[in-house]
Amino acid sequence: MAKDRSSLRLLLMQIRDGAQVRREELESFTRYCRLEPQQIDVLNLFDTPEFSIDAADGYDALLVGGASEANVLEPEKYPFVERAQQLLLNCLERDQPVFASCFGFQLAVLALGGRIRHKDQGFEMGSLPISLTLAAGKDPLFWDMPDPFMAVSVHRQYATELPRRCQVLALTDACIHAFKVKDHRFWAFQFHPEVDKRILVERLTYYKAHYTDGDDHLDEVLANAVETPESNALMGAFVDRVLLG
Repeated sequence: MAKDRSSLRLLLMQIRDGAQVRREELESFTRYCRLEPQQIDVLNLFDTPEFSIDAADGYDALLVGGASEANVLEPEKYPFVERAQQLLLNCLERDQPVFASCFGFQLAVLALGGRIRHKDQGFEMGSLPISLTLAAGKDPLFWDMPDPFMAVSVHRQYATELPRRCQVLALTDACIHAFKVKDHRFWAFQFHPEVDKRILVERLTYYKAHYTDGDDHLDEVLANAVETPESNALMGAFVDRVLLG
Protein backbone atom coordinates (compact mmCIF):
# COMPACT_ATOMS: atom_id res chain seq x y z
CA MET A 1 0.00 0.00 0.00
CA ALA A 2 1.34 3.44 -0.93
CA LYS A 3 2.62 5.59 1.90
CA ASP A 4 0.75 8.79 2.70
CA ARG A 5 2.90 11.93 2.37
CA SER A 6 1.70 13.42 5.63
CA SER A 7 2.74 10.30 7.54
CA LEU A 8 6.39 10.36 6.41
CA ARG A 9 9.03 10.78 9.12
CA LEU A 10 12.65 11.52 8.20
CA LEU A 11 15.81 11.89 10.27
CA LEU A 12 18.34 14.59 9.40
CA MET A 13 21.87 13.77 10.54
CA GLN A 14 23.22 17.29 10.96
CA ILE A 15 26.88 18.30 11.30
CA ARG A 16 26.48 22.01 12.05
CA ASP A 17 27.70 23.92 15.08
CA GLY A 18 26.39 27.46 14.51
CA ALA A 19 22.76 28.13 15.43
CA GLN A 20 22.01 30.17 12.30
CA VAL A 21 23.23 27.52 9.86
CA ARG A 22 21.58 24.71 11.84
CA ARG A 23 18.24 26.43 11.50
CA GLU A 24 18.72 27.37 7.85
CA GLU A 25 19.80 23.86 6.82
CA LEU A 26 16.80 22.20 8.48
CA GLU A 27 14.45 24.74 6.87
CA SER A 28 16.05 24.09 3.46
CA PHE A 29 15.68 20.31 3.68
CA THR A 30 12.09 20.70 4.84
CA ARG A 31 11.21 23.13 2.04
CA TYR A 32 12.73 21.16 -0.81
CA CYS A 33 11.45 17.81 0.46
CA ARG A 34 8.04 19.55 0.50
CA LEU A 35 7.32 18.30 4.00
CA GLU A 36 6.14 19.92 7.21
CA PRO A 37 8.71 20.89 9.88
CA GLN A 38 7.43 18.29 12.34
CA GLN A 39 8.15 15.50 9.81
CA ILE A 40 11.94 15.86 10.08
CA ASP A 41 13.79 15.14 13.33
CA VAL A 42 17.40 16.18 13.83
CA LEU A 43 20.38 14.26 15.15
CA ASN A 44 23.11 16.89 15.49
CA LEU A 45 26.51 15.26 15.85
CA PHE A 46 28.07 18.21 17.65
CA ASP A 47 25.40 17.89 20.34
CA THR A 48 25.36 14.08 20.34
CA PRO A 49 28.77 12.77 19.23
CA GLU A 50 27.96 9.34 20.68
CA PHE A 51 24.84 7.80 19.19
CA SER A 52 23.47 4.43 18.21
CA ILE A 53 24.10 3.17 14.68
CA ASP A 54 20.40 2.25 14.81
CA ALA A 55 19.44 5.93 15.27
CA ALA A 56 17.57 6.03 11.95
CA ASP A 57 15.49 2.94 12.69
CA GLY A 58 11.78 3.63 12.45
CA TYR A 59 12.21 6.53 10.01
CA ASP A 60 11.24 6.43 6.35
CA ALA A 61 14.62 7.82 5.29
CA LEU A 62 17.87 9.32 6.49
CA LEU A 63 19.02 12.74 5.27
CA VAL A 64 22.61 13.88 5.81
CA GLY A 65 23.68 17.50 5.59
CA GLY A 66 26.90 19.38 5.02
CA ALA A 67 29.56 20.65 7.42
CA SER A 68 32.01 23.53 7.52
CA GLU A 69 33.14 23.11 11.12
CA ALA A 70 34.24 19.47 10.70
CA ASN A 71 36.49 17.46 8.38
CA VAL A 72 35.91 13.80 7.46
CA LEU A 73 39.70 13.37 7.20
CA GLU A 74 40.20 14.24 10.87
CA PRO A 75 38.38 11.50 12.81
CA GLU A 76 40.75 11.97 15.76
CA LYS A 77 39.44 15.53 16.11
CA TYR A 78 35.83 14.70 15.25
CA PRO A 79 35.15 11.23 16.71
CA PHE A 80 31.59 11.20 15.39
CA VAL A 81 32.96 10.76 11.84
CA GLU A 82 33.54 7.02 12.23
CA ARG A 83 30.24 6.49 14.06
CA ALA A 84 28.38 8.33 11.31
CA GLN A 85 29.91 6.01 8.71
CA GLN A 86 28.67 3.02 10.69
CA LEU A 87 25.17 4.51 10.77
CA LEU A 88 25.25 4.89 6.97
CA LEU A 89 26.38 1.29 6.53
CA ASN A 90 23.60 0.14 8.84
CA CYS A 91 21.06 1.97 6.67
CA LEU A 92 22.61 0.39 3.58
CA GLU A 93 22.38 -3.11 5.00
CA ARG A 94 18.70 -2.55 5.77
CA ASP A 95 18.11 -0.82 2.42
CA GLN A 96 16.78 2.19 4.29
CA PRO A 97 16.58 5.14 1.87
CA VAL A 98 19.45 7.64 2.23
CA PHE A 99 19.90 11.11 0.72
CA ALA A 100 23.35 12.45 1.66
CA SER A 101 24.62 15.92 0.79
CA CYS A 102 28.25 17.21 0.74
CA PHE A 103 29.74 16.05 4.07
CA GLY A 104 27.30 13.15 3.84
CA PHE A 105 28.74 12.28 0.40
CA GLN A 106 32.24 12.22 1.86
CA LEU A 107 31.14 10.09 4.81
CA ALA A 108 29.51 7.65 2.40
CA VAL A 109 32.60 7.36 0.19
CA LEU A 110 34.76 6.55 3.21
CA ALA A 111 32.21 4.16 4.68
CA LEU A 112 32.13 2.20 1.42
CA GLY A 113 35.91 1.91 1.31
CA GLY A 114 36.69 4.81 -1.03
CA ARG A 115 39.17 7.66 -0.76
CA ILE A 116 38.55 11.33 -0.02
CA ARG A 117 41.15 13.90 -1.11
CA HIS A 118 41.73 17.47 0.09
CA LYS A 119 42.51 20.85 -1.51
CA ASP A 120 43.60 23.98 0.32
CA GLN A 121 43.42 26.15 -2.82
CA GLY A 122 41.49 26.04 -6.07
CA PHE A 123 38.54 24.07 -4.71
CA GLU A 124 35.04 24.31 -6.18
CA MET A 125 32.94 27.14 -4.79
CA GLY A 126 29.72 28.76 -6.00
CA SER A 127 27.16 27.85 -8.68
CA LEU A 128 28.61 25.23 -11.02
CA PRO A 129 27.51 23.39 -14.17
CA ILE A 130 27.48 19.65 -13.45
CA SER A 131 27.38 16.96 -16.13
CA LEU A 132 25.45 13.69 -16.15
CA THR A 133 26.73 10.22 -16.93
CA LEU A 134 24.92 7.72 -19.15
CA ALA A 135 23.76 5.90 -16.03
CA ALA A 136 21.85 9.01 -14.91
CA GLY A 137 19.37 8.50 -17.75
CA LYS A 138 18.00 5.42 -15.98
CA ASP A 139 18.20 6.71 -12.42
CA PRO A 140 14.95 7.44 -10.51
CA LEU A 141 16.17 10.87 -9.42
CA PHE A 142 18.20 12.00 -12.43
CA TRP A 143 16.41 10.66 -15.52
CA ASP A 144 14.70 13.99 -16.30
CA MET A 145 17.57 16.32 -15.32
CA PRO A 146 19.04 18.63 -17.99
CA ASP A 147 22.66 18.01 -18.94
CA PRO A 148 24.45 19.96 -17.65
CA PHE A 149 22.51 21.35 -14.70
CA MET A 150 23.47 24.08 -12.23
CA ALA A 151 24.08 23.33 -8.57
CA VAL A 152 25.70 24.90 -5.51
CA SER A 153 29.01 23.38 -4.50
CA VAL A 154 31.44 24.53 -1.80
CA HIS A 155 33.95 21.92 -0.62
CA ARG A 156 37.63 21.34 0.11
CA GLN A 157 37.30 17.55 0.31
CA TYR A 158 36.39 15.56 -2.81
CA ALA A 159 36.50 12.16 -4.55
CA THR A 160 37.83 11.28 -8.00
CA GLU A 161 37.01 7.56 -7.87
CA LEU A 162 34.47 5.37 -6.11
CA PRO A 163 34.18 1.79 -4.89
CA ARG A 164 32.82 -0.70 -7.46
CA ARG A 165 29.40 -0.98 -5.86
CA CYS A 166 28.78 2.73 -6.57
CA GLN A 167 27.37 4.07 -9.84
CA VAL A 168 28.51 7.56 -10.82
CA LEU A 169 25.59 9.78 -11.87
CA ALA A 170 27.07 13.29 -12.10
CA LEU A 171 30.49 14.93 -12.16
CA THR A 172 32.64 17.90 -13.08
CA ASP A 173 36.18 17.94 -14.43
CA ALA A 174 37.36 18.29 -10.83
CA CYS A 175 35.52 15.45 -9.10
CA ILE A 176 32.55 13.13 -8.77
CA HIS A 177 29.36 14.87 -7.70
CA ALA A 178 26.67 12.22 -7.34
CA PHE A 179 26.42 8.47 -7.04
CA LYS A 180 23.98 5.71 -6.17
CA VAL A 181 24.89 2.47 -4.45
CA LYS A 182 23.88 -0.24 -6.91
CA ASP A 183 20.70 -2.12 -6.02
CA HIS A 184 20.08 0.09 -2.99
CA ARG A 185 18.05 3.24 -2.30
CA PHE A 186 21.15 5.17 -1.33
CA TRP A 187 22.14 8.43 -3.06
CA ALA A 188 24.98 10.83 -2.24
CA PHE A 189 25.75 14.29 -3.64
CA GLN A 190 28.95 16.31 -3.36
CA PHE A 191 26.99 19.41 -4.38
CA HIS A 192 24.21 20.81 -2.18
CA PRO A 193 20.71 19.93 -3.46
CA GLU A 194 19.30 21.71 -0.41
CA VAL A 195 21.04 25.04 -1.12
CA ASP A 196 19.68 27.66 -3.53
CA LYS A 197 21.11 31.02 -4.59
CA ARG A 198 19.76 32.90 -1.57
CA ILE A 199 21.16 30.37 0.87
CA LEU A 200 24.49 30.29 -0.97
CA VAL A 201 24.82 34.04 -0.44
CA GLU A 202 23.96 33.71 3.24
CA ARG A 203 26.14 30.63 3.76
CA LEU A 204 29.27 31.99 2.09
CA THR A 205 28.88 35.33 3.83
CA TYR A 206 28.64 33.46 7.14
CA TYR A 207 31.70 31.30 6.36
CA LYS A 208 33.67 33.83 4.29
CA ALA A 209 36.75 33.59 6.52
CA HIS A 210 36.74 29.81 6.10
CA TYR A 211 36.33 29.63 2.32
CA THR A 212 37.28 32.96 0.71
CA ASP A 213 40.34 35.20 0.53
CA GLY A 214 38.42 38.28 1.62
CA ASP A 215 35.58 40.56 0.56
CA ASP A 216 36.71 40.92 -3.07
CA HIS A 217 36.88 37.14 -3.52
CA LEU A 218 33.51 36.71 -1.85
CA ASP A 219 31.95 39.39 -4.07
CA GLU A 220 33.33 37.70 -7.19
CA VAL A 221 31.86 34.31 -6.25
CA LEU A 222 28.48 35.75 -5.32
CA ALA A 223 28.32 37.87 -8.49
CA ASN A 224 28.39 34.63 -10.50
CA ALA A 225 25.76 32.86 -8.41
CA VAL A 226 22.63 31.70 -10.23
CA GLU A 227 19.40 29.97 -9.33
CA THR A 228 19.59 26.14 -9.20
CA PRO A 229 16.01 24.84 -9.54
CA GLU A 230 16.93 21.49 -11.12
CA SER A 231 19.32 20.43 -8.37
CA ASN A 232 16.93 21.73 -5.69
CA ALA A 233 14.21 19.51 -7.16
CA LEU A 234 16.17 16.34 -6.40
CA MET A 235 14.89 16.15 -2.83
CA GLY A 236 11.30 16.37 -3.96
CA ALA A 237 12.03 13.62 -6.49
CA PHE A 238 13.54 11.49 -3.70
CA VAL A 239 10.40 11.84 -1.60
CA ASP A 240 7.95 11.41 -4.49
CA ARG A 241 9.67 8.64 -6.48
CA VAL A 242 11.49 6.69 -3.79
CA LEU A 243 9.61 7.13 -0.52
CA LEU A 244 6.12 7.45 -2.02
CA GLY A 245 6.63 5.80 -5.42
